[in-house]
Amino acid sequence: MYRSTLISEMDYHIPVLLGESIRGLAINPEGVYVDATFGGGGHSEKILEELRNGRLFAIDQDVEAEQNAADFQDLRLTFVSGNFRHVKRYLKLYGVIEIDGLIADLGISSHQIDQPERGFSTRFEGKLDMRMDNTMDLTAGIIINTYSQENLQRIFTEYGEVKNARTLSKTIVRERINRKITTTLDLIEILEGLAPKPKRFKYFAQVFQSLRIEVNDEINALKELLLQATGLIRKGGRLVILSYHSLEDRLVKNYIQKGNFEGVEQKDLYGNVEKPFRAITRKPMVASTKEKESNPRAKSAKLRIAEKI
Repeated sequence: MYRSTLISEMDYHIPVLLGESIRGLAINPEGVYVDATFGGGGHSEKILEELRNGRLFAIDQDVEAEQNAADFQDLRLTFVSGNFRHVKRYLKLYGVIEIDGLIADLGISSHQIDQPERGFSTRFEGKLDMRMDNTMDLTAGIIINTYSQENLQRIFTEYGEVKNARTLSKTIVRERINRKITTTLDLIEILEGLAPKPKRFKYFAQVFQSLRIEVNDEINALKELLLQATGLIRKGGRLVILSYHSLEDRLVKNYIQKGNFEGVEQKDLYGNVEKPFRAITRKPMVASTKEKESNPRAKSAKLRIAEKI
C-alpha cells in the first residue's frame, strides 16, 4: 500500500482510541470490512495493515474525505462517496452481502471544525452551514431563520439537551424579525445573553451540536446504519462504534444490550433477550488520561464493541 503525505491523517483528524478500535474488530486477514466514516483514513490505514487478501470498503459523504482516499493506492480499498445510512445498498452494488466487521467513528472531524466556512465551530466566524455533505439543501441558517419556535425548541431539547430551550427559541424568533441570522457570530451574539456564565462555551457547543444533528439527520442515519449492519455482519463478526455525545451512545448501548433503540428487553419463549449482538465490553471504553491530554476530542469519546450472535 502506498499513501501520499500531502494530507496526513494528523492534519485531518487524530483518531481516538485507534489501537483499541482496530483490536476490537478482531480482523480476519482474508475478511471483508467496512470503515463507515473514512475521514482522513486513519482507521482504514490500520485495517489494511492487518489484511492480506481481504477487502475494505470505506464510506464518507465529505468531499475532502474522497480526496484523502485518492492518496491510497491499494486495490483492496474501495471508496464510496455517500452517507453510511445506505451501506447495504452500496455493498450490494459490489456484490457484497456479508461482511466480517464494521467500524464507525461518529461525529465531526477536527479538520471540519477548523474550517470557518463550514460553520461547525463556535471559535470562528462563518456561514451557518454545518452540512457534512455540501450538496444537501438544508443548512443551519435555514433552520435558525425558518423553523417555528416549537421546532427550534424540539431540536435544542432533544439534540442539545439545552435547559432553557424554550427561552432560546423565543429569543431567536424575536431576533430574526428585525435581521437575518446568517453567521456563527450572529448566533453567538444571541447566545451570549442566555448562556450560564460559568459554562458558556459548553452552552454554545450544545446549541451548535443540536443544529448539526438536525442538518445532517444524524440520529436517524445512525439508526439505519445499526439496523443495516445487523443484516450485513456475519455470525462472529464485529461492530465497533465510537460516539461523542450521550444521544449517540445511548442508541448504540440500547441496540447492543437490548436489541432495540428504546432499551426495552424483548424475550423469546424461553426467556432469552432477543438481540443480534453480544457486548464484548460491559461498559464503553474511554481514552486514557495521556490520550485526553494530547487530544482534547478524546475526552468525550466512548467506544463500544459487539459481536454478532
